[in-house]
Amino acid sequence: MTAPTSPRTLTRDALAVLQPGFTGTTAPDWLLRRLGEGLASVGLFGRNIASPEQLAALTERLRAERGDVLVAIDEEGGDVTRLEARTGSSFPGNLALGTVDDTELTRAVAHELGRRLAECGVNLNWAPSGDVNSDPDNPVIGVRSFGADPTLVARHTAAYVDGMQSAGVAACTKHFPGHGDTAVDSHHDMPRIDADLATLHARELVPFRAAIGAGTKAVMSAHILLPALDPALPATLSPTALHGLLRAPVTRGGLGFDGLIVTDGMEMRAISATYGIERGSVMALAAGADAICVGGGLADEATVLRLRDALVAAVRSGDLPEERLADAAARVRALADWTTGTGAREGSAPAPGVGLTAARRALRVTRTPGYEPPAGPVYVAAFTPGANIAVGDETPWGVGAELVRLLPGTRTRTYGPESACADAVLTAAGERRIVAVVRDVHRHPWMARALGALLAARPDTVVVEMGLNEAPPTGALHIATHGAARVCGTAAAEVVAEAVAST
Repeated sequence: MTAPTSPRTLTRDALAVLQPGFTGTTAPDWLLRRLGEGLASVGLFGRNIASPEQLAALTERLRAERGDVLVAIDEEGGDVTRLEARTGSSFPGNLALGTVDDTELTRAVAHELGRRLAECGVNLNWAPSGDVNSDPDNPVIGVRSFGADPTLVARHTAAYVDGMQSAGVAACTKHFPGHGDTAVDSHHDMPRIDADLATLHARELVPFRAAIGAGTKAVMSAHILLPALDPALPATLSPTALHGLLRAPVTRGGLGFDGLIVTDGMEMRAISATYGIERGSVMALAAGADAICVGGGLADEATVLRLRDALVAAVRSGDLPEERLADAAARVRALADWTTGTGAREGSAPAPGVGLTAARRALRVTRTPGYEPPAGPVYVAAFTPGANIAVGDETPWGVGAELVRLLPGTRTRTYGPESACADAVLTAAGERRIVAVVRDVHRHPWMARALGALLAARPDTVVVEMGLNEAPPTGALHIATHGAARVCGTAAAEVVAEAVAST
């Protein structure tokens, strides 16, 4: 008979599987204390980062308490950035890279991003998104996906994993088994994908197979319901999805993944509103997850203690097998061993300009016959939808700031659903050429109406689409950036400014 685990070991294992966040730009005392007691991971968000220097000091302090701590971050590049949340990313996102379709470029971008993370002491990145964005109305993935073609998404997901991990940062491919065919954001509710198993294998799972083949160290589960796979439980809580599909050997129809399975944020309403984070965390571990991500909205010691105690109680009650918790904790520690034993590898020289190079190559520019460029400073009208939670509303985007720099005298204004009126834009612009900036115009009727009325009155308007480029090109000059990262705005502004310089 196997001897029962000691209470101290059980508590340490329960702490080891948690990936909590915290508030502030310095490590709170409670976090340092729990690291000493067995906590093995910490999650970072934009609220924790003021500068690379501050971040490096923060991670150094964490490692002074626990040398092998996993420091995780949600740094996709593009629209979703934590490292540059206050300024916008130096790297275009996945859709821009997929549009260029140069896997060596994708690898180079991911490597440089990984190099910067490693330099700041971050060793686990909750990226890339391997989702196939098959629903253009998807409210949460969109430009975070490399595209709608599974084979294209697969080759770029693999290239991203290789580039990130060659810099010594573990990649975490998400959102398994695929969040692309959803019209609901799992931050708010439970998405449902009604595709059959054949479609799932031919579409959603293709990039995850590629990521596993490329050696991704971690995979993040999605809080989505796929009735063909499990009619009752979302993937994060489903033994069929995690143990039976992701873990199962290829010879038995699985993906054969042997690395770390991380949950998406357990505070997201798709889980918390139905199951609660304590019960949900127990169910996720029992289903096959190894690490519980929590802290995007719940970032305090009380949450960590609640989850620790819930896991310990579940083991003692028999709801969570003791061996399953021990196995999960061992997988967390194994990944920590990899990060401490690797470090930056070949080709780690800085490549500071690769992001802007990629953003320029991703532009798709359409000029109408007879188009004439503006003759001076312009008026930038940015039609701005509400940001989804993954992106956040703190990160600046657009072309206005860059055009003000390139074309002194340029004026800018933001218009939302309540203020997007063509007459207001026309009055504010006066005689200036208008540059209308939109984001997913095909998804927002108010934006499409305002833009249509504006173009009817001023057909010489320049249109910059910084979201999913689904609507037909409009305007005298149409620039599709395939993302709203800072470098995407810079690249688009250069096209407008060069046009002015040529007059």
